[in-house]
Order: sequence, then structure tokens, then C-alpha cells
Amino acid sequence: MKSLTRREAIAATAAGLLRAADPPLPNIVFILADDLGYADLSCYGRRDYTTPNIDAIASQGLRFTQAYANSSVCSATRTAIITGRYQYRLPIGLEEPLASPARHVGLPPDHPTLPSLLRKAGYETTLIGKWHLGYLPDFGPLKSGYDHFWGFRGGALDYFTHKSGAANTDTSDLWDGDTPIHQAGYLTNLLGDRAVAVIQESKRPYFISLHFNAPHWPWEGPEDEAESRRVKALIDFDGGSLAAYAKMVQAMDAQVGRVMKAIGDTNTIVVFTSDNGGERFSDTWPFTGKKADLLEGGLRIPAILRWPGHIKPGTTDQVAISMDWLPTLLAAAGGAPDPKYPSDGINLLPVLDRSVPRKLFWRYRFNAQRAVRDGDLKWLKILDNTFLFDVVKDPLERANMKDREPEVYRRLVEEYEKWNATMLPEDPKAFSHALYGDQVADHYGNKHKQ
Repeated sequence: MKSLTRREAIAATAAGLLRAADPPLPNIVFILADDLGYADLSCYGRRDYTTPNIDAIASQGLRFTQAYANSSVCSATRTAIITGRYQYRLPIGLEEPLASPARHVGLPPDHPTLPSLLRKAGYETTLIGKWHLGYLPDFGPLKSGYDHFWGFRGGALDYFTHKSGAANTDTSDLWDGDTPIHQAGYLTNLLGDRAVAVIQESKRPYFISLHFNAPHWPWEGPEDEAESRRVKALIDFDGGSLAAYAKMVQAMDAQVGRVMKAIGDTNTIVVFTSDNGGERFSDTWPFTGKKADLLEGGLRIPAILRWPGHIKPGTTDQVAISMDWLPTLLAAAGGAPDPKYPSDGINLLPVLDRSVPRKLFWRYRFNAQRAVRDGDLKWLKILDNTFLFDVVKDPLERANMKDREPEVYRRLVEEYEKWNATMLPEDPKAFSHALYGDQVADHYGNKHKQ
């Protein structure tokens, strides 16, 4: 074959006849903790224990100081992560959280998802751990873009019995694909085992969603099997302690360390984050509020992004939210969201070093909570109480500026109403007293009548 001149090569390249070799696709490991508070990692300020393996990811990558969850509870945020859109666009996203198979609500199998879009790009896709976006036969991870699934479908499991109820109930919820299984062991460790095996056995670029149960209740550390036998219900209101919580987080950290060792020095993107703010024993400093609150403590989460050779280590004050991960990871893989389902999030890669302002919206039906963050300002409504805070200067949300800045206050209220009109209306049947009773509703901070 005749060799091309430089001018002929340029012309051929412009015509699409020649191109440089495509760079290899990066592997992607997305690690999601459950109910982990903003300051529950030592790299975010936890003082009574350390998380050296997750801290190492932060030292090698980028640590976000202004990362938000799409919701202050589980199913809603997971809807946003997997679709890259506000969860309120889908009925499953109105579940706060999904409480029962009787609701017959789930992630529609025909909706594009992060795993389905990555699978089209050539990835092998695996979910290890928590699904919580609908039950068989109509919904499930294998119907929504994952090639493989090993984990549980509901909202929480006992760490030893792997049941969603007490030890003497028939509520096992551990699955290999669509087949129920029984396997002895502490759940956090089993999930780590599976992740390491998948990494070692993968033959092509992989996307692994590693969704831990930890440190969600029941509060049981690796040596607390006797506590597992003691509790009479999964939500053990008389259980837990700071010491048990520390052991749960440290057990998760140990498994993250095993995963990182299996990854080694390969071209792999690692994300570590949480689905919402912290629970009873979490540290949410310097914020007020916990899980189920639209106060900063219920929404602010740790978030770490590591991609050696592509992302400079350090910290960023770029405001980010759960639904940003879909466009960000697709961009890293050379893809993009489905144009029929445009992401409400942004690709974070171009803005990590320059911090662009964001405008974000939340609502949570219990206690009639609503919120908007615009720049550094946040409008917040809880029942009939309304506020305007500067959450950068006043992270504790103490100085109500609504009378000082009435025009800003009115503008944010109007913008919330315009945005809300584009979302599905709230579902009064989603997670109510009728499903779980007053005690559990109060556990989530929902003390008013439905």
C-alpha cells in the first residue's frame, strides 16, 4: 500500500478514513455507603475512629466539600444516581423510601440507566449490594442494565441472618441474580468478597456498583452476632452505640481497602459517596439535621473521585449532587446520556478546578419540607416555617436572612414553584403510617398525621 503524504493523511483523517487508536476505556467502581454522615470518615473530620483505606482514596483523588444527596432518604437518591435525573420525574422516586413490595412501584426497565448506557459502550456491568428500586417480577437490576447482581433487593438486612425481619421470620433477601441464596457471613464482608472476585475475574472494562448496607441499621459490628439474635425487629430502637457504629464503618473501610488492592494500578475510576445524610450515630458536623431532613445534615454527604493521571488530587468546593455521576462517568467513558432522557445533573470533569455556581431543588413530603440552593444561598421550608440561609458562611443554618433579603427570598420561592410544576406531584400513599406504623414513621422524623 502506498504511504500517504502528510497532507493526504490530514485529509483522510478529516474525512473519517483514519483515526488515532481509541484510548482504553477506564474501569469504573462506584462505592455507595448507606446513611453515612458527612463527617463519618476521618478524612472528613471523624474523631473517634479512623478510616485509613477510604482516606487513601481521598489522598489520591479529589475530595468534595460541597456534595449533596438528591434526597435525604434512600430510594429517591438511588433513583437519581441510576437515571441522572431528578427522582421526582418517576413514581419510584416519590417513594421516601420504598417501604413494601405491595406498592408495586419500581424503576421502569425501559428507562435508560447508568449501567445500561455503559453496557452499550462496551462495559460489563455488575451490582453488588443494595438495589431498593423495586421488586420481582417486574423490577430488578438485571432488568435495568446490570449484567450481574449479587445482593439484596429491599431497604435493609440484618448483617448476619440476611433477613429484612427478625431472625425467626421468613424474610431472607440475599440473591445471586434472580435466584435466592443463603450464605453465612457478615454482610459487609460478603459484599467485599464478591467485589474482589468480580474485579479479578473481569475480562473486559467493568462497571461495578458496590452498594454497601453499612452503616444502615441494624447497628451490628462484625462481632455482634449475639445482638443479631437479640433484636426482635430489624429496626432496633433500643440498639446501637457509637462503638458499634465505629466498628460498622471500619468494617466497610477494610473491605474498601481489599477492593482497592484488587484494583491495583489499573486505569480505574473510583467514586466513594453516600446515599443521604447520617443517621442516629452519625457525625454531620458542621451541619444541623440528619437523615430525612432537608437541613444540610440530611443532605450533605462525603464524595470522593479518584482517577490517577486524569484528576489532580486535592479538594474542591464545587457544588455537586448525586445525579451528576451519570453524566460525569459517561463522559469519562466517551459516552453521553440518552437525548430522550437528558440529565438534570452536570458533567463534573470540566469544572472541578473552577467551581461553577449551581441551582438545586429538593422536596420531601414529610413535614412539608422544600429547599432550593442557589449559589451560596438556600431557601428552606419545614411545615409552616420558612428560612433563607447562607450555607457557606452559616453552615449550621442559624441566621435566618429572609427579612434582610426579601427579594432574594421571594425569587427563590417563585423558582421553586416553577420547578416543582415540572415534576410529578407528591404521592400521599408513599411510605406512610399505613405501611409501617407510627413508631417507624417517627423514626424517620415523620410525626404529623398523613
